Amino acid sequence: MKRPDSLYIFIGVYILVQIPPLADGIRWLSLARMNSVAAIQVPEMCDSLLGLVKRQKKICRKNLEVMDSVKHGAHSAIDECQFQFRNRRWNCSTVNAKKVFGNVLKLGTREASFVHAISAAGVAHAVTRACSSGALSRCGCDRSVTGRSPKGFEWSGCSDNIAYGTAFSKEFVDARERRRNIKNSGRKLMNLHNNEAGRKAVEDNMMKQCKCHGVSGSCELKTCWRAMPTFRNIGQIIKEKFDGATEVKLDRNKLRPRLIPVNPQFKPHTNSDLVYLIASPDFCESDPKTGSLGTTGRVCNKTSKAIDGCDLMCCGRGYETRRRKIVDRCSCKFHWCCYVTCKKCEREIDEHTCK
Repeated sequence: MKRPDSLYIFIGVYILVQIPPLADGIRWLSLARMNSVAAIQVPEMCDSLLGLVKRQKKICRKNLEVMDSVKHGAHSAIDECQFQFRNRRWNCSTVNAKKVFGNVLKLGTREASFVHAISAAGVAHAVTRACSSGALSRCGCDRSVTGRSPKGFEWSGCSDNIAYGTAFSKEFVDARERRRNIKNSGRKLMNLHNNEAGRKAVEDNMMKQCKCHGVSGSCELKTCWRAMPTFRNIGQIIKEKFDGATEVKLDRNKLRPRLIPVNPQFKPHTNSDLVYLIASPDFCESDPKTGSLGTTGRVCNKTSKAIDGCDLMCCGRGYETRRRKIVDRCSCKFHWCCYVTCKKCEREIDEHTCK
């Protein structure tokens, strides 16, 4: 019998309890596709948000002003996933508003590990940014970064409050995995590990930004503060972790279950590495069971030998070529002061798509 998307259990006569699927742990990403998050005015509205488990709804009710940042974090995570995987067979295609990436996330693959990491990082990054911008009343700049550095500059300005952002991300994003009724402890540990790896990608790559003060641009006094990298940089870091992810298995020999490398010759993974439980499908053909949409119709690069090349992207099925007109801006001129005018130029290109 096919497992339904949700199981309903009647308790007594009047109470209806919904138990969501165990493996699909990032349904809260559907917040990115909703227009009503910023309009949440009263705690009761949290119960209407799709994709949230009971604990996440409770967090929402206590942190109404933060939920718009969670939405922005989810949106950033989806956009960054699609950018980083734009040239791969699985390109983070969104399926619908309720189950953003579809059945792909039900499998404990590299792709699921990346989505968990980038999603946790997205919430941490967005909430931290909101703190520093003054958008949230309960947090602000990180005032613990003060004093004079041994290198001769003053810690001042508004340092990003990464501690608050990562703490909120941990509480909200990890809530689904920490439910007591989750029995798949291997997948639970995988998701929690990758969530933390995503947050560490933000924490471990904080930068020092400085400003000089002095006469005629001299640097008699330099003040510095800690700032997050751009989310594009975070995405690139996590994508590198994806390429070097470790295949793991559940070890029950200890008092506490843990994940260990499948290949004992590999060194143990660190907290900042991504891990996965099963090998990925090839994503060549459409398969509803695995969530693969296939690569038929995908644009490929005829001259590339990499995964975006027509040979690999099309999985040996071949490709079709058609001429297409595109319009570019050209002959741009700068006019004093201060605007730019351009002409529109048409040109034809060859576009290759997989059969």
